[in-house]
Amino acid sequence: MAITVNGLDALKALAGTDLGASGWLDVTQQRIDTFADATDDHQWIHTDPERAAAGPFGAPIAHGYLTLSLFIPLFTELLEVEGVTTKVNYGLNKVRFPSPVKAGARIRLTARLAEVEEVPGGLQITVDGTIEIEGATKPAAVLQSVSRFYA
Repeated sequence: MAITVNGLDALKALAGTDLGASGWLDVTQQRIDTFADATDDHQWIHTDPERAAAGPFGAPIAHGYLTLSLFIPLFTELLEVEGVTTKVNYGLNKVRFPSPVKAGARIRLTARLAEVEEVPGGLQITVDGTIEIEGATKPAAVLQSVSRFYA
């Protein structure tokens, strides 16, 4: 269940808060194929299950950027900011992909609101996130996301 805050002052008060874990999300071959179509990245390691089964991971894997893009829907399960006019993805400070996500795996996000700072007209938040793979010892992605919220 998401932590819900109303307004910039309430968001500011959450600095340093562990936001918990999202629910699990299925990374299906269909999702991988749809991402390949959207990005025009049809490398066999992602889109050819037969060939990928004989490849280095024993199965097709999700694109790293697909895994990264799933941060957004997973994060919305953790924090909802109401009472603001605009929410902007400002970028990333750091991203690493320690382990591939095989087709059919499930992932979830754990996150911490690492920093909240004032910017003209709003707040900028920095979130430390880890996208975990169910049953795996290494995460799929470790990242630091930066977002802005304006009143």
